Amino acid sequence: MFKGRNLLIATKHQKEKVIAPILEKELGVKCFLTSDLDTDELGTFTGEVERKEDPIATARKKCLMAMELANCDLAIASEGSFGSHPTIFFAHADDELLLFLDKKNDLEISARELSLETNFNGSEIKNQNELQEFAANANFPSHGLILRKSKEDLGDIVKGITTVEQLNKAFDTFITQYGTAYVETDMRAMYNPTRMKVIEKATVKLVNKIKSLCPKCQTPGFGIVDRKEGLPCEQCHFPTRSTLSYLYCCQKCNFAKEDKYPNGKLFEDPMYCDFCNP
Repeated sequence: MFKGRNLLIATKHQKEKVIAPILEKELGVKCFLTSDLDTDELGTFTGEVERKEDPIATARKKCLMAMELANCDLAIASEGSFGSHPTIFFAHADDELLLFLDKKNDLEISARELSLETNFNGSEIKNQNELQEFAANANFPSHGLILRKSKEDLGDIVKGITTVEQLNKAFDTFITQYGTAYVETDMRAMYNPTRMKVIEKATVKLVNKIKSLCPKCQTPGFGIVDRKEGLPCEQCHFPTRSTLSYLYCCQKCNFAKEDKYPNGKLFEDPMYCDFCNP
């Protein structure tokens, strides 16, 4: 279905470096870019342009924008979100979503990778010691930094800082003019190798999902659409919040399948039971 076809990677931040090798090897596609695409129109990490829609809608728009520019029918886009981990308190997380769009076969397949592997951070700084401490913790200079007047100020900003000289010059300018500065990690993929690795993992997940065919009609993308809680506690046998089964569904013929006990166990440890360990 995909072998030999041209696949457009909708990015301006060099994500093709990790996405293209995997897709070309596993799907037999020929990846390419379009230089006219400006994905920043849909949102920037630094806030100049607010992302108005959720990650999957934004990734879909990226694909459609790129397809129109390049007049093609097969595209992939990535959308990252950064902030607090949804279940692990006080931990930062990188949530990467990849969307594969095939207009020719009317297919949309997505995959997500939620990772604690991120240097995402920001801090107000007033002196060189604070600046150097933040830079070291952010894996600078292999990972880029951003400086601005303050966290909420969008008017004066320096992005893509990757050398000590650039960092010191920008910092001195902000301190001289404003007396303070706000430093943050540059989360654009080409300035963030850690993020690139998470995008790579998401790409592998996506390929595995594309290769998963519907048992009934053989359409690619036969994946998990829902999760059921209720794995019984080993001690009291009441249902827990742990996964009892996954529900798979085909987007073409709507064939559905329930996969019980996907984690290979029939009961949950009582420590995860709300009755035995409230």
